[in-house]
Amino acid sequence: MLRLILLCLVLLSAPPAAAAERVTVFAAASLQESLDTVAERWTERSGQPVVISYAASSALARQIEQGAPADVFVSADLEWMDYLQARRLVDPATRVSLARNRLVVIAPAATGPAALALEAGELKAALGPQGRLALGETTSVPAGRYARQALEALGLWQVVADRRAEADNVRAAMAFVARGEAPLGIVYATDALAEPKVRVVADIPATSHAAIVYPAARMAAARAARADAFLRFLSGPEARAVFERAGFDPP
Repeated sequence: MLRLILLCLVLLSAPPAAAAERVTVFAAASLQESLDTVAERWTERSGQPVVISYAASSALARQIEQGAPADVFVSADLEWMDYLQARRLVDPATRVSLARNRLVVIAPAATGPAALALEAGELKAALGPQGRLALGETTSVPAGRYARQALEALGLWQVVADRRAEADNVRAAMAFVARGEAPLGIVYATDALAEPKVRVVADIPATSHAAIVYPAARMAAARAARADAFLRFLSGPEARAVFERAGFDPP
């Protein structure tokens, strides 16, 4: 009888299975503040903890390819999601677009120009004799690839071809500018809103680069129930309102 009572007490005190199982998310660095808020709200409602790793989409995709145990991947571009889908590492039926973004040119808030025309003379003058343009790595990091597309379309790539400070992710590029180590940078509009030490000096035309879309999907090897429930919340109206308050555009 005593053994039965003890067993009942253990069962009553144990958390529900769904609450005990965490969801592991690999997400683009530019989503950090918004996704942290969404994850907190999900945990409040479901009791299920969410653990998020932020980095460049390229780095995260390669980690997943090498076996990193993610349940959900949120990329800052379609290409890296397609990369994992081609390797059958994501469930294509779960793919959903969460938000869109824009590119801007930033400068240090305390010392940068009030505005910058996107033409060669002004760009050279703003960079000065030794300054560099901070941006994401231009061959793999989505923000860097978008930036290169825009600079090429605007006829400005040759101006900065040997004047770049490339970073592992867009937040690292913004940090160069925030610390005054680079006079200009190209980042997402939402990044600039999140950092008071930088100011936007130019909006980059959306027509100059591929659309900036954030797709999300469940990993093929993840437990469907826990990951799919979080994905539904992530793509739902409450999460969308969080993204839009942070400056993201609707998908």
